[in-house]
Amino acid sequence: MMSQVQIHRLFVLSLVLKGFHALAEIGGALSLYLLGTNEIVRWLYRVGTNSREPLAPVIVDFARTFSAGEHDFYAFYLLSHGAVNFALVFGLLRHKPWAYPATFAVLSAFIAYQVYRYVYTQDVGLIALTIVDLAVMGLTWNEYRLHRART
Repeated sequence: MMSQVQIHRLFVLSLVLKGFHALAEIGGALSLYLLGTNEIVRWLYRVGTNSREPLAPVIVDFARTFSAGEHDFYAFYLLSHGAVNFALVFGLLRHKPWAYPATFAVLSAFIAYQVYRYVYTQDVGLIALTIVDLAVMGLTWNEYRLHRART
């Protein structure tokens, strides 16, 4: 069984990784906002057709269905998801009392939306995000319980 010190270290590590992931999402969103849909589709086709990787057909299929609406959705979702997660990570690392309940509320909403979106898209990336969010939520609950016991 893990000690509370080990669980706390895992909590901090998960927050640091989630913070880096949030920054990557923000960077990805900004890149999407700077690139046009047609430019992205041309790049995806080039990568998918000039590669012998097993995922090449998936990339080409994605390029065929990538629309301006999806482009806007991904840009907005990545920016909002990244910015909100970064704010939560910052608050949790600084032990701000508001950050614990905000994390539970926001991650619950993100998880519900990710599962809803998965039903329609079968995008495995959404499942990966959901698993990470559930793990962070569990670690945050443990920290919140300890934080309340100390105060």
